[in-house]
Amino acid sequence: MGWQKALMTRPSKIVMINDTSVARGGTAALDLLAVRRLRARGVPVQWVCGDDGVNPELAALGVPVTAAGQAVLLERGRVDAARAGIFNRAARDLVARHIAAQDDPGTIYHLHGWAQILSPSVFAALAPVAERVFVHAHDMFLACPNGVYMDYRQGQVCTRTPLSLNCALTNCDKRAYHHKLWRVARQAVLRRTFDGALPWAGVFQIHPDMQERLVRGAIPARLCRTLRNPADPYRTTRIEAESNRGFIYVGRLEADKGVLVLAEAARRVGVAVTFIGEGVLRGELEARFPEFPVTGWKTREEIGAIAAGARALVMPSLHSEPFALVLPEAIHSGLPVLVAKTALMAAEVVARGFGVSFDAKDAGSVDAALREMDGATPERVREMSLAGFGTNQRLALTVDEWTDGLLDAYQGAVLRQRPA
Repeated sequence: MGWQKALMTRPSKIVMINDTSVARGGTAALDLLAVRRLRARGVPVQWVCGDDGVNPELAALGVPVTAAGQAVLLERGRVDAARAGIFNRAARDLVARHIAAQDDPGTIYHLHGWAQILSPSVFAALAPVAERVFVHAHDMFLACPNGVYMDYRQGQVCTRTPLSLNCALTNCDKRAYHHKLWRVARQAVLRRTFDGALPWAGVFQIHPDMQERLVRGAIPARLCRTLRNPADPYRTTRIEAESNRGFIYVGRLEADKGVLVLAEAARRVGVAVTFIGEGVLRGELEARFPEFPVTGWKTREEIGAIAAGARALVMPSLHSEPFALVLPEAIHSGLPVLVAKTALMAAEVVARGFGVSFDAKDAGSVDAALREMDGATPERVREMSLAGFGTNQRLALTVDEWTDGLLDAYQGAVLRQRPA
């Protein structure tokens, strides 16, 4: 009877909804991964997006695309971006028309990114089918106006309640206070369109510790369900970190990622760091710290080759990283990690013996962490390496486990629509 139940609760189709149709960042990349895996299991998928919808991969997978044909906010005029970013009527109407034409009781809607084109208006379109709508919290934009619970002006993690008077009066924006006020206005509209009283199917949080922050931002706890991201190690053979020296950084080269904090500390301590990534600080890094190579973006295979010669990966982010793929990718390759305490994975890293944590706002703490790992005995480094490489306590899911988690959630939502 198990196969019969699975057949009865199998969704008729999945409608993936995202700002863009190409992988400009992690959100779209995961959305596209879900499409590939669902299609491989024979599940029909449709794609609704805010941009032009041009992606040959979707066409090759036989995925119908409904596209708004709009640009992301940063590529639009200031007035148009301000208006559409708060409530994009054209996007709302596009999604509503798609639902009217294509919906049936077995259709599941999975919303990924909405903050760059679709806006909070997308929730208004989805409200009539809320019981079959899942929202993926890849970040904190569902709860926090600036999306990361970060006071950029003070360089500190924010503990305020979103949309409180204290929140509204605090200039925490990267650019200017009027940007913060615009974000507050958008968040207020989101509170109305993503009404917690409606029977939404669920919010996927990518780490369990996100829940307190989502709830603080008025997301009902009953909607939160943890589905960690999938991650594959850089290498299938263990990196023998105990034989290596030097550190690597993998990610965007931006101030909030702590790249300058790391470069300054590495120079003080006298250790080598290779920066793998791209971003607005690349020029400054190369000019101020010529002793540290900056490679630009690399393929997974190329990153694995560089990582094979490193003692540890450093993640010095100043804001709270809900889920940093570089950590499980490195750890489960046998590469120990040094991670800022702001990261939600930091406590797990320390408790499971995968590495050490530090306070990225305290220069002494950063220096001490680098010295500790650089001076650790080969036996100690090997112990960390083996703990990560051979562990059953994975920080991320395999791709198959992640796909199973999606399908289990989808099938549960369909089952709730079936009469007993």
